[in-house]
Amino acid sequence: MKSGFVAVAGRPNVGKSTLVNALTGSKVAIVSDKPHTTRHQIRGVHTSEDAQLVLVDLPGWQKPIDALTERMQQRVDEAIVGDVDAVMLVVNARERIGAGDRFVAKRVFSLGVPVVIVLNKVDRLKPGHIATQMKTAATLGDFHALHPVSAKTDDGIDELRGDLVSLLPEGPLYYPAETQTDMPLEARIAELVREQALRLTKEEVPHAITGEVVEIDERRIHVRLYTETESQKQILIGKGGSMVREIGRSARPHVEAVVGHPVYLQLQVKAAPKWRRNETMLERLGL
Repeated sequence: MKSGFVAVAGRPNVGKSTLVNALTGSKVAIVSDKPHTTRHQIRGVHTSEDAQLVLVDLPGWQKPIDALTERMQQRVDEAIVGDVDAVMLVVNARERIGAGDRFVAKRVFSLGVPVVIVLNKVDRLKPGHIATQMKTAATLGDFHALHPVSAKTDDGIDELRGDLVSLLPEGPLYYPAETQTDMPLEARIAELVREQALRLTKEEVPHAITGEVVEIDERRIHVRLYTETESQKQILIGKGGSMVREIGRSARPHVEAVVGHPVYLQLQVKAAPKWRRNETMLERLGL
């Protein structure tokens, strides 16, 4: 049996989380069109009869601006130099492959493990544009393979997964066969609620949102959403509570899919000034 770990690297907003979800066949990472959505080091697991592929989805490389982004960057650095069998370097086919991609590539190619370059988001692009982007991506380093894919439509995903599995050594099952992710249940629920909050508030309340499961039982889950200011809190609540109700309505089906049964999802919104700089709070939130 083949088994092992593949780190997923790339600058922010190249579609790493969508790609991990596509490769594992389940929603293990939340998705947003905003950069820096991923805050946790998420392991997505895909198990077949003869292989177990463990994908480590990382926050995008960035310059730390506060305690939260410093911790995120430290997590990237630790995971990328950890015990991985290969690295998947993801670039965005819709944007110019530039200095940010080369910065990540330099780190990745210095690790001494096989690198698979993934040109993501090729759906609805002209063949000539894809060919040009592939040619540019090929200059990033001495790669094992280069795959044009669309995580959104699943084009090229099976071939990519097969290539990644071929790079794994013989090994044991690291996780039970039914495991999709090693992310704690409470953290997954809080992230699913945050995903909907990000989607519905658009640019009004960007990365000042985080979530925490306060209480959970068979019938009820209480999630507290934190913002940094009172004005952001009011946006999240909405007129007469309309926004927070819509966030709950949108998140509940995703939460129920994770827990496996219907639940009452209770949401609360609280302002916690400068929470992204509060080490104690970041520790409690597992960030």
